[in-house]
Amino acid sequence: MKKKKGFTLIELLLVIGILVILMAATIVAINPFRQFALANNANRWSGTTTIMNAVYQRIVDDVGAWTCDTDADGMVNDIPATPTFMGSGTGQYNICGCLVPTYLSTMPYDPQAGSYTSCTTYNTGYEISRDATTGRVTICAPRTQIPPETATICVTR
Repeated sequence: MKKKKGFTLIELLLVIGILVILMAATIVAINPFRQFALANNANRWSGTTTIMNAVYQRIVDDVGAWTCDTDADGMVNDIPATPTFMGSGTGQYNICGCLVPTYLSTMPYDPQAGSYTSCTTYNTGYEISRDATTGRVTICAPRTQIPPETATICVTR
């Protein structure tokens, strides 16, 4: 009698089981959720730094003063002393018209909490404040996914 060539069911199940274990170990080692969270935090660092650079370039161009009318009402609105979200909504600090398109092509925004369509419809998800004593500006991303040493990402100059 001639023996049939091929794999038995046990051999196939054993190989599939080993492959499943190896794939599970790879996914655990790579940890895609952590990688996405780290990428979002890197985006937040980039966004806060980009806005800070644009604000300071505007201050340099205005010879050391913030002379931007953020409400288009003819009055210069200073950067708030308490952390305030930047956006076009009620209670937010509308800074977009002061920076876009001269200093930024578009407003950076938090990858999970922000959005940008235009300067009339946006929410960066980032906060801005200016210390009344020192004049230093701080921009923070308060919604980090994997906290570094602090629970927020902040840039101060």
